[in-house]
Amino acid sequence: MGTAEWDSLRKQARHLENDIDLKLIAFNKVGVGAASGGTSTAAGSSDTSPLLGDHVFETLSIEIEQMLDKLSNINEKMAELPANGTAVMHVLQRHREILHGYRQEYLKIQANHTTRIEREELLRGSGLGNSTIGSPSTSGLSRRDMYLKENTHLHNSSSLVNDQISIAMETKEHLSSQRQHLKRFQTRMHDISNRFPMISSLIQRINIRKRRESLILGAVIAVCTILLLLYAFN
Repeated sequence: MGTAEWDSLRKQARHLENDIDLKLIAFNKVGVGAASGGTSTAAGSSDTSPLLGDHVFETLSIEIEQMLDKLSNINEKMAELPANGTAVMHVLQRHREILHGYRQEYLKIQANHTTRIEREELLRGSGLGNSTIGSPSTSGLSRRDMYLKENTHLHNSSSLVNDQISIAMETKEHLSSQRQHLKRFQTRMHDISNRFPMISSLIQRINIRKRRESLILGAVIAVCTILLLLYAFN
């Protein structure tokens, strides 16, 4: 009895998974069409097409949510049945992964659709809202102007980026030039030290004498300190 119930639930799960897969494909197409439906230039379609696309999108969204909930309930019923081995657990885990993937895809399509709508609303601003109702040509022109403005903004941004890259390249060349000057200066100093070994030897002797004097002075101070301590304790 448990095996028959398991097989029945598994068939229902597979059938729902196939239906959800098809629904998600249509859901994605409708989402893209609803967000860009206003770009149609055919007479009378720019006002009705976005509304129709939004209505179909909302309808598909509700249907997919219901199907996902139903598939989740079937998976829970399958999990409640006594497991008959690792193969059953693997199949159940696979159905759960498929459900999770469908939910992620559903949320992704919804988020992309919302982002496109918000982007178009932001680009539309108040110019499209002030267009005359029932005038599709005005709406189309406003939308074309909107995309032209966006193209201009992108071109300006690209120009700014190119300017920044040019400044960075000039800075790099300037730093490279300074590096070459420092290398030349170092080479000259090395050549001078090689030409005048007596100067280098004299500098070394001076350093050695300074160290010797420092050691002698430190020894004298240490001896004096010890003598003062002995005198103070005695």
